[in-house]
Amino acid sequence: ALLSVAKMKRSRGDAGGSVPPRTTTIRAGDPVAVESDPAAVESPPVFEELRTKEAVPVQYRKVRIPAHRYTPLKKQWAHVIKPLTEKLKLQVRFNPRSRCVELKSCEATIDAGAIQKGADYAAAFAMGFDVVDAVALLRLEDLFVDSFQVKDVKILHGDHLSRAVGRLAGADGKTRYAIENATRTRIVIADTHIHILGSTANIKVARDAICDLIMGSPPGKVYNRMRTVAKRLSVART
Repeated sequence: ALLSVAKMKRSRGDAGGSVPPRTTTIRAGDPVAVESDPAAVESPPVFEELRTKEAVPVQYRKVRIPAHRYTPLKKQWAHVIKPLTEKLKLQVRFNPRSRCVELKSCEATIDAGAIQKGADYAAAFAMGFDVVDAVALLRLEDLFVDSFQVKDVKILHGDHLSRAVGRLAGADGKTRYAIENATRTRIVIADTHIHILGSTANIKVARDAICDLIMGSPPGKVYNRMRTVAKRLSVART
């Protein structure tokens, strides 16, 4: 009697209860039906143009042009202002009364440090560097300009000072070119002022060679020492 009641309950539960879902197996190669919902297919998102959160403040810089660089600036003015206006997006003008190159940042200026880079570039040209060499200050981050005088190394007067400057330049500028090629720098000798453009390590090597020449060392000895140091620097880079 108990078994018959249990069978009746099972039969009632099967008839009135929920039927478990029927599972189907999908094999490799069987077609799969994909429901296409027009609302699910959306167009690609469109993002707004990224802009700086804060506008670059308007800044001014003035670079005085010495008398001996006034004529070269006048002849190469179009080439000088081209990287300033196109790359740095600065406003540039030359004031003939004060003989200064005036730089100003504007709304189109994106980089906050563009005004300082432009001032360094204009100052390098005013020192005597060519436009091709001065543009490297805008393209590379590890270039600097080091300036000093002959009297900073050794106090000389009269003919002794003239001979020291002559030793730096050499016959037809051969000594200066040799130092530039060995140290990968650019050197400008303007009267008793010396300007060196290059990286920190190369400037140090070129400055040591120039100081040795000012102190009276023979050029041959300076060349050999400079080549040895230049080879060490090239090996360290590789």
